[in-house]
Amino acid sequence: MYVLTSSGGGYGIIIWVVILVVFMFFFMIRPNRKEQSRKNDMLANMAVGDTVCTTGGFYGTLIDIDEDIVIVEFGNNKNCRIPMQRAAIAQVEKAEDAIEG
Repeated sequence: MYVLTSSGGGYGIIIWVVILVVFMFFFMIRPNRKEQSRKNDMLANMAVGDTVCTTGGFYGTLIDIDEDIVIVEFGNNKNCRIPMQRAAIAQVEKAEDAIEG
């Protein structure tokens, strides 16, 4: 049976808690913030004519952009235009990059 004594053992626990918080910040919180920042930049730099991939996996072309709503045209059929939330865009390929590649 182990008996805890109060002879300086409190500092060791505080150090381990600080190490745990730092570990959580660098391996959990910081990468999420970077990813969120990258996605916000991507959504802010969208333009009409860009090719997008939605969170559902559908590829289309941006036709119109409002504050929170974008209109995406899917496929070769010009009648398939669907309004969706800007947050539903998972990936953007700029129109200039598609022409060069």
